[in-house]
Amino acid sequence: MAGPQSGAPGALRKSVPSATATTTAPSLTALQYAAEEGHPVAQFKLGRMYAAGDGVVRDDIRAFDYFSRIANAHAEDSPSAPQAQIVANAFVALGRYYLSGIPNSKVKADPDRAREMFSYAASYFGNADAQYDLARMYLKTADASRDDFRYGARWLGLAAQKGQHQAQALLGQMLFNGDRLPRQAARGLMWLTLARDSAGSDEAWIKESYNRAFAKASDDDRASALQMLESWVQGKRE
Repeated sequence: MAGPQSGAPGALRKSVPSATATTTAPSLTALQYAAEEGHPVAQFKLGRMYAAGDGVVRDDIRAFDYFSRIANAHAEDSPSAPQAQIVANAFVALGRYYLSGIPNSKVKADPDRAREMFSYAASYFGNADAQYDLARMYLKTADASRDDFRYGARWLGLAAQKGQHQAQALLGQMLFNGDRLPRQAARGLMWLTLARDSAGSDEAWIKESYNRAFAKASDDDRASALQMLESWVQGKRE
């Protein structure tokens, strides 16, 4: 199953617009003040900046701390609250840190804790990135049970329907190749096409997966995939 292991900084760059790399001292101070006052938007911005080294020296522990503050204070906020997706993204970032741990720190790799973080953001907040990460945890398990696979496929489908392009790519691969799912070449090619159109410059695996599938697809599969894409664009999603 192709696809890179996602890390926290990458997740954050996908979640919100990038911060300017020339964050000034006064603006950084203002963010820190707001964060200390408990404002989740400021806490998230700072967490993302420290996770990515964006305008500040990269510091994963400080990033982890800011995301933890959000999760601890806002876990029970309404999913319809204005800051709900920020809270969900904080859970996703924490989950990704727990997947790999932070070297030379108290944050050790803890897959069970990571799954808890992803599961909460996926189910309570309906966050598509969390749904994708949760799906990958279930699907990549070497001794995955039938139930594990069923859960993983379900979460993957939900994320893909919401437009999460990595989920679309993985689902497309699985359907096109008949990888533990009944082979549906045209539908797989449709998902891969959608994923390719949204892939970033650092996601060569998605474009390569699309190119391989397109080259192998029959003319009928390509034509059917195009019809499915047209229905998707028109909002007739299946």
